[in-house]
Amino acid sequence: MPRSELRAPTIAEIEAARERLDGLALRTPLVPYRGPADTPIHLKLENLQPIRSFKLRGAGNALRQTDPRALEAGVVTASAGNMAQGVAWCAREMGLACRVVVPDHAPVTKLEALARLGGTARKVPFATWWDIIESGRVEGDPGFFLHPVCDPRVMAGNGTIGLEILEDLPNAATILVPFGGGGLSTGIAVAVKARRPDARVLACEVETAAPLSASMAAGEIRTIDYEASFIDGIGGRSVLSAMWPLVRDRIDGTVVVSLAEAAEAVKLMIQHNCVVPEGAGAVSLAAALSGRAGEGPIVCVVSGGNIDTELLASVLNGTWR
Repeated sequence: MPRSELRAPTIAEIEAARERLDGLALRTPLVPYRGPADTPIHLKLENLQPIRSFKLRGAGNALRQTDPRALEAGVVTASAGNMAQGVAWCAREMGLACRVVVPDHAPVTKLEALARLGGTARKVPFATWWDIIESGRVEGDPGFFLHPVCDPRVMAGNGTIGLEILEDLPNAATILVPFGGGGLSTGIAVAVKARRPDARVLACEVETAAPLSASMAAGEIRTIDYEASFIDGIGGRSVLSAMWPLVRDRIDGTVVVSLAEAAEAVKLMIQHNCVVPEGAGAVSLAAALSGRAGEGPIVCVVSGGNIDTELLASVLNGTWR
């Protein structure tokens, strides 16, 4: 699909994705947050997927619909780590070669997991990696390129999370979603708005990488000074141009948290729920606990739990940077 024709998935496509993903992606639990909070908070535990990330949903839905002839040379994607694992998991299931272009700051834990799944990684500078995300192509590779964000089939797979949330908590007032490229928040928003038009879907960013907040405030795409941090699963220097109209028209707002708030949320989730999130997976709880997300019941999407052991230790002892 040409990038100029990118569209959001329909609710029918999201419902079909749920059937298509049966036996591949888990129906993850929605559990109450057990720590102190001023409003009811629930955690949607996508870190319990087989690859410890929601990305299995989008990758699986897309690849299970792709013409096998297009996959003869294997599948290629660009990812900081979680989509890489989602694609590699599905490629292994389908007997396909999997190649991934990763940014030079991709965490070791995610790269080691990719290798265990049979995928191969090629590191490039972050700017080069971002250009691939923006352009939607990898020069010189004959494999089928599955975009980690800009694909209605990927977004439809992600949207199945929204269906599950409202089935488990029909009165959810606000759903907080970590914002990376927009494929997760868009898919969830489509599903949620189709079932509960009055429920709010808010995108959560971290202060060192918050292009959506800047763009929403300006009413147009803004480029920011991106800073890499221990939160590697979300953030970029700008909102993807193809995703901007989809996100702008479906997200009800943004909440930006500090690195310190995110680090504290990691610790609190472990302390009170025995749940280990990665940094990106904790920004939704950080947003909820900040008081800037409004009244509950609030659902925090814990998008992933792939975090290096040494990094986790630094977050827990306060020496992260």
